[in-house]
Amino acid sequence: MNDSMDALQSQFRQLRLVETASELPELLRKAEQASWTYRELVQEIVCFELTKREEKSVQKRLKWAKFPYHKTLTEFDLSDQTSLSKRQLTQLQELTWLEQQYNLIFLGPSGVGKTHLSIALGMEAIQKGFQVTFVTMGELLSLLKTEEFTRKSQVQLNRIRASDLVIIDDLMYMAMDQREATLFFHLINHLYERSSIILTSNKSPDQWGELLGDEGVAMAILDRILHRAEVVHMNEASYRMKHRQSMFVSESVQN
Repeated sequence: MNDSMDALQSQFRQLRLVETASELPELLRKAEQASWTYRELVQEIVCFELTKREEKSVQKRLKWAKFPYHKTLTEFDLSDQTSLSKRQLTQLQELTWLEQQYNLIFLGPSGVGKTHLSIALGMEAIQKGFQVTFVTMGELLSLLKTEEFTRKSQVQLNRIRASDLVIIDDLMYMAMDQREATLFFHLINHLYERSSIILTSNKSPDQWGELLGDEGVAMAILDRILHRAEVVHMNEASYRMKHRQSMFVSESVQN
């Protein structure tokens, strides 16, 4: 009996049904106890394998994302926020903005929850099958400047370029020189209309130009980032760029 089970488990592994192979004895025991039909047993095996594969896939995407820590939307405290209503947070959680390749920009001083909210939305995206990458602005500039000769930077930037959602934390925390601004523009230009971007910053977009070194490059970056973007001031009134349609459903709209 044991030899027969070992052989069967080995065959499952050859079919790359690794999780099912390990669980097979327990599944067969349950089938006998509950008198499952052949169809029920097959269905249970398939559902078990798919569930385990998805769990592994989520873990792989979480590792790829390189979050500094894990935070969820249920942990995000709206009581101190005047910028987002519960309804708007729910709309963000639905990820329609990501499917439509909108960008999100969270502005405000340190400690108001910009990074927490960004990571939480990134984790929601991962659970729904999207590829996400988190990087601070300082780390990103270092990667861009060393891509030509560092394999590690090349791998990380390839992941960023392949992501459905890129979270850039602490944007414009310090001024860039012309080379840095140009490298950053090329990345933003690559992501434009391919991926969504979440940016956190303590400086508003009208201040970014003076920190980007080159006025022409600054305008090109702003044009691509703000083309389809929702801009939210944390702890202040939420607003959108003039003449740009907000993705948020009006609070006056009734279900």
